[in-house]
Amino acid sequence: MPCYFTFDRLLSKLIEENKGSINGLRSHQSICGSLDYANLFYANTKRSFDMKRAENKVVIVTGGASGIGRETCLLLAKEGAKVAITDIENKAGQELAEEISLSGGIARFWHMDVANEKEVEQVYADVFKAFGKLDSVVNNAGIAGTDKATHELTENEWDEVMNINVKGVFFCTKHAIQYMKKSGAGSIVNISSVYGMLGAGDIPPYHASKGAVRLMAKNDAISYAKDNIRVNSVHPGYIWTPLVEKLGEGIEGFREQLDNLHPIGHIGEPLDVAYGILYLLSDESKFVTGSELVIDGGYTCK
Repeated sequence: MPCYFTFDRLLSKLIEENKGSINGLRSHQSICGSLDYANLFYANTKRSFDMKRAENKVVIVTGGASGIGRETCLLLAKEGAKVAITDIENKAGQELAEEISLSGGIARFWHMDVANEKEVEQVYADVFKAFGKLDSVVNNAGIAGTDKATHELTENEWDEVMNINVKGVFFCTKHAIQYMKKSGAGSIVNISSVYGMLGAGDIPPYHASKGAVRLMAKNDAISYAKDNIRVNSVHPGYIWTPLVEKLGEGIEGFREQLDNLHPIGHIGEPLDVAYGILYLLSDESKFVTGSELVIDGGYTCK
């Protein structure tokens, strides 16, 4: 009897009838009466179930030793990526690489100051040599800076933030492009903030820097679309990271105050943002570029 089912229709029917059971597919021959055909479906279905979301992608994560960067490295490695952890915190970065390796993932640590172009250039070359390609970059490294009104800030206080938050993104994007062109595609994620979209009346250089990387993502998305390189920005609300925790030192009830800022009722966790980054690096987002992914528990809805 001829089989009139397409692969997709038959696969869907098999999964439905076997309630998603892989093993059940092996013995299912009633549709086409072909053991070879059933085995083919079994092999392809099992492969699709086993496929990880970042399988074999080589990803550089800046500021990867703590906070959002750390959770992103852990999640990407779990999802099959080869992770280049970069940070100025050598001990934490090396320990994270070892933790990932012990759990069966692939990761290495490189010391890298994103504000130092020569260092960025060298580390990128080393990552490419170690892993053979570069698919993605997460521009996560950043600092909050001095909380003073604009007229009270010194030039050095302003430049300290811009050198890391803006110039660092520039360097880490600039030196990624040549390797992504060799790969034939790429995905760059700039970690901005809800304060790259609206003001809070504090920390002027932080706001300016996060607004800058938001528009850098949009402009670069246009520039490199022809090279199949996607560029997007992620805008977290308040996430309980070492940086945010430090901001609340000495403030009674600080975390509860932050919880109350979000309609969803609580502050976010680094893993919440890491999953958004994973999506933008994966092939699931192949039609997404120049976009802003807001992960803020409803903060910007008000």
